[in-house]
Amino acid sequence: MKNIFISVGESSGDIHAARIIFALQKKNTNLQFYGIGGKEMTKLGFNTLFPIQKFSVMGFVEVVKHLPFFKTVIKKIKLEFQERKPSLVILIDYPGLNFQIAKIAHKLNIPILYYITPQVWAWNKRRVYKIKKLVTKSAVIFPFEKELFQDIGIDVEFVGHPIVEEIEFKLSKEEFISKYNLRNDKKWLAFLPGSRNIEIKKILPQFVNTISVLSKRDKYQFLLSISDTVDKNIFLKIIDSIRGKISLVTDVYEMIKYSDVVISKSGTSTLQTGFIGTPLIIVYKTSFISYLIGRYFVKIKYIGLPNIMLGKSIVPELIQNNANPEQIIKEIDKIENDKIYREQMITELSRIRNLLGNKTASENVAHICLELINETNRSEDIK
Repeated sequence: MKNIFISVGESSGDIHAARIIFALQKKNTNLQFYGIGGKEMTKLGFNTLFPIQKFSVMGFVEVVKHLPFFKTVIKKIKLEFQERKPSLVILIDYPGLNFQIAKIAHKLNIPILYYITPQVWAWNKRRVYKIKKLVTKSAVIFPFEKELFQDIGIDVEFVGHPIVEEIEFKLSKEEFISKYNLRNDKKWLAFLPGSRNIEIKKILPQFVNTISVLSKRDKYQFLLSISDTVDKNIFLKIIDSIRGKISLVTDVYEMIKYSDVVISKSGTSTLQTGFIGTPLIIVYKTSFISYLIGRYFVKIKYIGLPNIMLGKSIVPELIQNNANPEQIIKEIDKIENDKIYREQMITELSRIRNLLGNKTASENVAHICLELINETNRSEDIK
């Protein structure tokens, strides 16, 4: 029985990893999985050492506050690797912790696959040399990343983006309306505040205030996504004043598809929205110190993945002080009233599908995993 250690740091990573586990289980039943994961991975028999809810921090200041916890995690993983050495370590995104895990695995000569590598093209490009030193193979999700990595001699493969296979619609619009008791005679505004508690604390209040103002117009249906990785008590307390004006939704892909406008925190959800093709407004807000540090280090023009991929400003980005109800409403009105602007946005977003291609990421990653395990077995046989 071969042990595979997997480390993810948030809910999207949990979904990506679960698909890889499923793909591997179809190819080889002689595998056991353990590490840092979430409920989707656990459903497939994954042994969780730490649940991902404990890792839902973002921003420089927030990470520093949680350093004692991260030190405990690293210490535990060192012991695990010594007692139960894995045949392969799979790291998914979350570079702050995963680079530390890579150092441990590298010292023990454990092969490392890094899937969804750090966005070195956005900030701290020097991290690419850390990848070269520590990681056995990189599986990247954007086509332009492959060339960047190859140029400095990293063993890399473009495997496709996970959202290509993960986005599926299980409910028709009629079924969606029935499930959430929605009104089809109103315009639907979808709000995605995020899957981390720090995002909820910073961004959700802005969404609540926006909904409070817009509810006076009596022409909108407000849909609000709620992730199972956030603290429900915090979430429900923040939305208490608008609880009767909104519909809490867990079927996020359908919510994005059937809504007239999506207002989302920055991150993967913006790329999902762009891929689906719904007009979008991106909102980003963090602590003041984290924002200042981020401005110093981040060297790209845009923060939204659709704008980054398309190389120009297609969807509005409301950052920090501009992430307020007045600006959000202004952008909603522009999308609603300026038909040319709306259609241009939809047309540009449709290009994202072509750029991401149709590769099946989880199957490709699973194939690489088995190759790395087999290479290790051959090396051990030679010894």
